Amino acid sequence: MDFTNTKEELILSLKNDFGIHNVEVLEALKKVPREEFLPVKLKQYAYLNKALLIAENQTISQPLIVALMTQALDLAKTDKVLEIGTGSGYQAAILSLLSQKVVSIEYFKKLANTAKKRLEKLKYMNVLVVNGDGRKGFEQEAPFDKVIITAGSEEVPKSLIFQLKAGGILVAPIGPQGSQRLLKFVKKNGGVKLAEDLGECQFVPLLGKPIFGTLDMGK
Repeated sequence: MDFTNTKEELILSLKNDFGIHNVEVLEALKKVPREEFLPVKLKQYAYLNKALLIAENQTISQPLIVALMTQALDLAKTDKVLEIGTGSGYQAAILSLLSQKVVSIEYFKKLANTAKKRLEKLKYMNVLVVNGDGRKGFEQEAPFDKVIITAGSEEVPKSLIFQLKAGGILVAPIGPQGSQRLLKFVKKNGGVKLAEDLGECQFVPLLGKPIFGTLDMGK
């Protein structure tokens, strides 16, 4: 199946209709084959701008959301990134092209194992997939330059704030189910402060044991 035209149409739409302006992010979206991260029966929908269901009642995020979150991270090639919620591995693959190392934590063992094999097969060798509780982060590799949370939570887990470098960026969907906002935070004075509201969103819940910190919403 040839996805060349549908992929190009999607990239152009993200740029012209939705304001995705970061050239490196757009190039990463071009390079990563989204169809390889989908079940066979859904491959034909790979370049629709829609979230799609994968195993364990989880989803592969809408391309627009992937692009928005990635753009908001302001990634540098020297960055070490912590991703909470590996899912299919698609977001991790995008991040891997724009950073030095990605540590991605997945709650479901089946998803973690599948994503690990898929990323290795596709030669995204700077991604470490870990099966575990994403709310706890991954102290062994901390501190991180950037943190991305791809599941919804009412607050930012305290452990993830601790593991983010001073001045580092965290992007996450925050709020109750049905009323989430995609938010960008910057770490200052030991806490995170709101830097940008990227708009409404809807993510599956962040699983694991709640470990909440104080979320400073000041600017």
